[in-house]
Amino acid sequence: MASLVRARPPARRYRRRHMTRSLSVLAIAACCGVFGCASAWAQQVPTFPVVPKPPRSAASVERSGQKQMLVKAGQINYDYANHRVTATDNVQIYYGGSTLEADKVIYNETTKRLHAEGNVRLTEPDGKVTYGNVIDLSDDYRDGFVDALRLDTPDQTRMAATRAQRTGGQFSVFTNGVYTACKPCKENPKAPPEWQVKAKRIIHDQKEKMLYFEDARLEFWGYPTAWLPYFSAPDPTVKRKTGLLVPSVSTNSTLGVGLEVPYYFALAPSYDLTIAPKYMTRQGLLMQGEFRQRLLDGAYAIRAAGIRQQDPSAFNNSFGDRPWRGSLESTGRFALSDKWVWGWDALLLSDRYFLQDYNPRLSAYYQNPENLSVTSEGISQAFIAGRGNRSYFDARSIYYLGFSGADVQAQIPIIHPVIDYTYTFDHPVLGGELGYNVNFTSLSRQEADIEAITQGANCRSTADPAAARANCLLRGFPGDYNRFTAEAHWRRSYTDPIGQVFTPFASLRADAATLDVSNQPGVSNYLEPGSSDLVRAMPTVGLEYRYPFIDVQPWGTQTIEPIAQLIARPDETQIGKFPNEDAQSFIFDDSNLFRVDKFSGYDRVEGGGRINYGVQYTAQFNRAGFVNVLFGESYQLFGTNSFAQPGLTNTGLDSGLDTTRSDYVARASYQPNSIYTFTSRFRFDKDSFEAKRTELESAVNFNRWSASLLYGDYAPQPELGFPERRQGLLGSGSIKIATNWLLTGGALYDLHEGKFSQTRIGIGYVDDCLILALNYIADYSYSNSNGMATPNQTVMLTLSLRTLGTSSVSQSLNNTNGNNGTGSNGSLF
Repeated sequence: MASLVRARPPARRYRRRHMTRSLSVLAIAACCGVFGCASAWAQQVPTFPVVPKPPRSAASVERSGQKQMLVKAGQINYDYANHRVTATDNVQIYYGGSTLEADKVIYNETTKRLHAEGNVRLTEPDGKVTYGNVIDLSDDYRDGFVDALRLDTPDQTRMAATRAQRTGGQFSVFTNGVYTACKPCKENPKAPPEWQVKAKRIIHDQKEKMLYFEDARLEFWGYPTAWLPYFSAPDPTVKRKTGLLVPSVSTNSTLGVGLEVPYYFALAPSYDLTIAPKYMTRQGLLMQGEFRQRLLDGAYAIRAAGIRQQDPSAFNNSFGDRPWRGSLESTGRFALSDKWVWGWDALLLSDRYFLQDYNPRLSAYYQNPENLSVTSEGISQAFIAGRGNRSYFDARSIYYLGFSGADVQAQIPIIHPVIDYTYTFDHPVLGGELGYNVNFTSLSRQEADIEAITQGANCRSTADPAAARANCLLRGFPGDYNRFTAEAHWRRSYTDPIGQVFTPFASLRADAATLDVSNQPGVSNYLEPGSSDLVRAMPTVGLEYRYPFIDVQPWGTQTIEPIAQLIARPDETQIGKFPNEDAQSFIFDDSNLFRVDKFSGYDRVEGGGRINYGVQYTAQFNRAGFVNVLFGESYQLFGTNSFAQPGLTNTGLDSGLDTTRSDYVARASYQPNSIYTFTSRFRFDKDSFEAKRTELESAVNFNRWSASLLYGDYAPQPELGFPERRQGLLGSGSIKIATNWLLTGGALYDLHEGKFSQTRIGIGYVDDCLILALNYIADYSYSNSNGMATPNQTVMLTLSLRTLGTSSVSQSLNNTNGNNGTGSNGSLF
């Protein structure tokens, strides 16, 4: 006997009285022998609908190279005259990982057909489940038909049809079919899903894993919205497959009406290619392409776009009149080990405005189709980085490409390499923590970057160094600059019996630099042209003191903590001789009050004796969150105040630290619970207590809605080029107006100018199978030759159908060139 069969005893007496119990067992065995001897049953079961596999028993173990079958039924009868076996009463057939369940199953030995009827359910090894009133299959499952079909897949897609036919084990044809990836409504399972595709015929090619729809209608919530005579999509099991991606449409006054039809090539499991031609009625054909490859230790991508413009005069910039324009990009990330990585980013453009004018869909700078704001610069770099248990290394070379018309490319430095290394010793040294950090920076610039801070100042023709420095800043010198910095630092904390915390610390830093300054107009007012070598050192010793007073009450705990930091070191040397390339950004606030060196980079180093002092108060309430307040200032004890020495960029002036007694800085925050957060930061004048810098921020987050608001008020800083007060409001929020509907908005309002600088409003519907979003964005882009910001208003509609794809349509509302974002998630359509 080719197979082993187990039959459970029938619940009622057999209707055929002449058949004894032993003959019944022989009939079951004969039936199973017929199934087992059919050679086609040994073939691989083709993929079609199913759920979890039934537990395998000894009866399903393969024997003699054949797949064994287990049949369970209330009754099994054998018709010798017609060569048919009939199983009834809760029939279950397990074979090759598949399960067939029905009220009645008839196997015709002559035609090799299996006919199941009544609550039929066919479950297959890949997770598909097919339901039907009648299923008629060949004994190898390759051919057959299903009446009143319903199909569920493990990835939550569903199909239904009045009739389905399968032939050759490859093609399944669904007549009057319906396809959706949406779950049935729990409250009303008979209600139409969010979206579905109804087609006269749906053909499933199981070998190619494609679905083909003929005479199809796309419906939303049961209402037809689009008719498609023919389209195709991958079946839900496909993650990547050659074919058309979702087309997209855009309109723009500069580009005209655009239609983009991407095509995806799955060349191999480890690499692919996407070609995305886009035709625009005013400018012609924009060709775009992307090649991606994944290797054993990483991945890289190459992207390119190019166009021969039909109407170059449509652009409002100095480069738009070029006939040929394009871009070439590449990115790569690779792992040398579990601690080391290396990679690159590369960008090559025909002109700086190409990405803003055409916004190619494959650009690395526009991966998010909803991000219509233009980045200020492009970055090309090569890097290597590594991390140990107590160390970090990073080295990279960088080339910046300015996108603004105000950028002069020759004034932007090229970073040959910048190298950082930090290390902290594993074991204590003198009872404390010892470590060191190293930085090496090498850069070059072709043209001096001299910025006027006084209106009408002629920075390059002024021969008086004092007048030049009073009215202009040397943001970057022309020539070559190399600096090496090494610093060792040590600190240890002691806590005495009454709770006072003493933290002595010490550091020793040395800087060595070489400069080769080009003699360009105006540069000699700041630096001596020619080659020079610079050396400086900065030893530092100090002590930090904290004494927290803790009070425990029935309502909670409060802590008052006086803090003082005493620092002794010599004056900063070579001020104005070392260029300032990496320490120009400086804000004095609560975050750096107790920093030993408050400069943001290595080119400046804080010198002189100083004491930083303040008090911090924290209250932790049992049921009302916590409050944290910090108030303090800094005092120059002796030596030269580094922040009163402008250097080449006036860094430190108008900062609040440029006097012997600094301005006061403060922070107050309150978080009553996980819903509300309030934070404020201030800088007050040391004499008048006038607010020089104010930031008030609040946020609220409920289940259905959230909002945040930031108010900023900043006093004038004429020494840095800000002659007027700056005030603004930045707000954002979202509200869940229904179960799946979300309304979002955000705006930046300039209180001084009395106008909105940026606005965004959007509404969207999101659930497990559908995303529908409408956004309005008003922003500014730097895309003209004089460097002034021009408004850009765009409306974007995004539609995403799970398993079918994502597409977006955008419309620019202004008369200047704007972004025309389009997008696709890579699904086939």
